[in-house]
Amino acid sequence: MPNAPTSSSFLPEPLAPPLAAAFAAWLGNLEHERRASPHTLEAYRRDVMQFLAFLRTHADEPPTLAGLGALKPVDIRAFLAARRRDGIESRTLMRQLASLRSFARHLEQNGLANASAIVNVRGPRIARTLPRPIAAPAARALTSAGTRDGEERAPWILARDSAVLALLYGCGLRISEALGLQRRDAPVAGKDSIIVLGKGGKRRESPVIAPVSAAIASYLEQCPWKLAPDGPLFVGARGGPLSPRIIQLAVEHMRGALGLPASATPHALRHSFATHLLGRGGDLRAIQDLLGHASLATTQIYTSIDASRLMAAYRSAHPRA
Repeated sequence: MPNAPTSSSFLPEPLAPPLAAAFAAWLGNLEHERRASPHTLEAYRRDVMQFLAFLRTHADEPPTLAGLGALKPVDIRAFLAARRRDGIESRTLMRQLASLRSFARHLEQNGLANASAIVNVRGPRIARTLPRPIAAPAARALTSAGTRDGEERAPWILARDSAVLALLYGCGLRISEALGLQRRDAPVAGKDSIIVLGKGGKRRESPVIAPVSAAIASYLEQCPWKLAPDGPLFVGARGGPLSPRIIQLAVEHMRGALGLPASATPHALRHSFATHLLGRGGDLRAIQDLLGHASLATTQIYTSIDASRLMAAYRSAHPRA
């Protein structure tokens, strides 16, 4: 007999057919209508399954559509408290609550349940933290294949990693966007821009500067695999799609060699792209477009970084500070 499920386990038994059908329809809507990424789909699926597993023990009965409609805010808060006891941080709790709200709205819009208790519960407060960009010299070192000279790695792999990181810093791409590029998208042979598929399936055009194009051209010249035009631009050691974890590990290795903090990650190169552009007088709305942010408020956080650096310099240098 299986152990009783906890808030962090999946349901050991199948869902009741009406609830299972609603759950599958919701995931299908996220995938096909909302164009959610596979990573987002898996996270949302896991979040709701964890909640339903919690309800099985919390209410001492299998979850049903009627049961979801009868939930009170105290039930949702009990779930969040249980997750907190499991060691889950506020940011993850907010994402889990967002998953539950998305599922609840789907149920309401399709007349399946009144899940207002889920929609109206307030999430935990999250302390606002500023992105931590990497200094320009260190960012350039991370994108240079020469930084890893002497490693027992194939030269083409070093060139590949350098090209991916050059896209993150030189174009402000997310790692998923860089690895989502196809061979025919490569900005070589006079092509000076790329079409990037961002969050929610939104497309944007990103200009490519010469050092980035050169890094990609070097990788393509050395790559031992025949790359199909509609296949991935960046491939792994065996010719398959490249995992983001490979790039993360490469940065971790260089981070130690360069004496950089743990905050120096592939995504920090995207933050560095925005911060360095802004520091050199870049237009905020143009940077918003380059990053693919839906809201200017998201991009404005980089003005806080620039202001905080200015104040730090003032305090350290002004005689009366």
